[in-house]
Amino acid sequence: MSAGVGSARNSAASGLVLAEEERWYVARTLPQRELRAAQQLANQGFRSFVPRYWKNRRHARKVETVSVPLFPRYIFTILDRGRHRWRSINGTFGVDRLITYGGEPQPVPRGVVESLIAAADPEGNIQFDFHLRQGQIVRVTAGPFADFVGELEHLDDNGRVSVLLEIMGGRMRVALPQSLVAPS
Repeated sequence: MSAGVGSARNSAASGLVLAEEERWYVARTLPQRELRAAQQLANQGFRSFVPRYWKNRRHARKVETVSVPLFPRYIFTILDRGRHRWRSINGTFGVDRLITYGGEPQPVPRGVVESLIAAADPEGNIQFDFHLRQGQIVRVTAGPFADFVGELEHLDDNGRVSVLLEIMGGRMRVALPQSLVAPS
């Protein structure tokens, strides 16, 4: 995968900056094929972005935190309608179709995808910044302590927080990534 190309790893880097005639468009994918579709589009020279977030997945009595698409079955791709053959996107493996109106692709309003990219880490996971503060009551959103509520004790500059959780009648200090907590 080349640098600057939106790929299965979803680099939110400068390769996703639009040139003057380019716009973001939305492609609908086949079920659970967002990353494969983005890779196939990259192989054709299209730049794509698949915003993701961290979610708990429960299966067979196990809970794991996984990165999943923020918009299941949809990805964003950059097009210059005067230069790109946009109909080839519809024939791309993993893509159902480019979203159109009246037979023409409809661009995403300016700033929407750019805001998502600005909020994403290098792997494309959206960092929901809730402007947390010490003493605030927060809920853990993912991981082994998902749905536990506690008091935010400390924030650091590296994106980690210390939370005092009420567990089994006592208070336990837990260090977590800031992205895994939200105001309660």
